[in-house]
Amino acid sequence: MKVQVLVCMVMVGMVAALDNGLARTPPMGWLAWERFRCNIDCENDPHNCISESLLKNMADMMVSEGYRDLGYNVVSLDDCWPAHERDQDGKLQPDPQRFPSGLGALADYMHERGLKFGIYEDYGTLTCGGYPGILGHLETDAQTFADWGVDYVKLDGCNADPKDMDEGYPSFGDYLNKTGRPMVYSCSWPVYQQDSGITPNWTSIIETCNLWRNYNDIQDSWSSVANIINHYGDNQDKIVPNAGPGHWNDPDMLIIGNFGLSYEQSKTQMAIWAVMAAPLLMSVDLRDLREEYKAILQNKALIAVNQDELGIQGRRVYKAGHTEMWTRPITPVHEGNRSYALVVLNQGSDGTPAMVTVKPSSLGLTYPAGYEVVDLYTNVNHGTVLPDGQLTFSVNPSGVVVTKWQVVMP
Repeated sequence: MKVQVLVCMVMVGMVAALDNGLARTPPMGWLAWERFRCNIDCENDPHNCISESLLKNMADMMVSEGYRDLGYNVVSLDDCWPAHERDQDGKLQPDPQRFPSGLGALADYMHERGLKFGIYEDYGTLTCGGYPGILGHLETDAQTFADWGVDYVKLDGCNADPKDMDEGYPSFGDYLNKTGRPMVYSCSWPVYQQDSGITPNWTSIIETCNLWRNYNDIQDSWSSVANIINHYGDNQDKIVPNAGPGHWNDPDMLIIGNFGLSYEQSKTQMAIWAVMAAPLLMSVDLRDLREEYKAILQNKALIAVNQDELGIQGRRVYKAGHTEMWTRPITPVHEGNRSYALVVLNQGSDGTPAMVTVKPSSLGLTYPAGYEVVDLYTNVNHGTVLPDGQLTFSVNPSGVVVTKWQVVMP
C-alpha cells in the first residue's frame, strides 16, 4: 500500500506575542496538583498534604536528584494553599497551620536552592477547590505575589464567567507586569471558553500568556494521555500555529511515575510532550520514584528536543490504524535544511509490537546528504539514511520509538 503523507510546515510568530522575555523555551518543573490534589489533612497524612513541608521536600529532591541541573527549575503550588479568608487588608494569606513560615519564606527557600517558586490562583470568586479567587482583587493579588517573590503564576478559571475572561486575564497580566517582577503567566483561559462554546481570541491570548491550557485536565491513566494526544493531533491545524518562544500550548502535567501508566506508556508521554514543545511539569512524588521512571524524566536527549531553540511545535504527519508518526523540526540547521525529531507511536493494545518502516522523503525529509539517525531512548545509532532510504522499527503496544534525524554536515 502506498502511503501519502502531508507535511505542513507552520511559520511561528505571525502574531504579536507576549514580550516579558520569559519562557523562551517551554517551562520545566514540578507542580503539585495531579499527584497530591487538594489533600489538606496534615493531621492524618502529614507526608502528603499540601504544605510547606511537601514543597520543601520536592525542592530538595529536585536539587539532590539532579532535576534542577537538567532544567526542571520551578516548584509550584496548585489549589488549596490559601486560608479560606483574606486578611484584614484584603490580601491573600496561606493557611497558617500548613504554611507557618509564610510564602515569602517558602519562595526564599526555593531561590536559595537555585529554583523558582510557582503559585496557583483562579480568575473567579473562588478557586476550583473553594478558596478565595482573585476577582475584585486583581491588582492587590498581583502585588502580593511579587512581594512574596513568586516567579510563576498559574491562573485557573473556575467560578468565573468565560465571557469576562477576554478582559480579565489580560488585566491580571498587566498587573503582574506592572509589579516589575518577572513572573511566567500560565493561563486556563482558552479551555474554559471552548467548553462554553466561545471561540478564544488567540491573538489576545498569545499577547497575554506564556502558556495556556486548551484541553481537559490530565488524569492518572493511559486513556487520559491518549485522549490528549489524539486531541492535539486531530486539531493541530488550529493549535500548532499559536506556539513559539515565549508562548506555548500546555497539554497538562507529566504523570510519569505515578500509578496509571505502564513503563511503555510513560516513555510515550515524555516523547510526545517533547515533540509537542509542551511544558514539562512533573506531578509525581519524587521521594519514591522508581529509577526507570526517573530515567525517562531525566532523558537528556528528549529534554534537548523539548527545549530546542527553534521553538516549533511538532505535528502528527501520518496516521493509519493504531500507528502514528509525529515530527518536529529542530537544530542543527544547515543551509535551510532542518534536523528532525521523529516519534513513531503504536496506540494498539493487542500485545504485539508493530513493525513500521520509515522513508525520510515520505515525511518531507529531503536533504540530499542524508540524516544521521539516533534512537533517543536506547542511544542506538542507525547510521546515515538518505532521503529515499528506509528504516524499520519495532514499536511496542502503547509505546514509541523516538529518533533524532540530524542533517549530515559537510
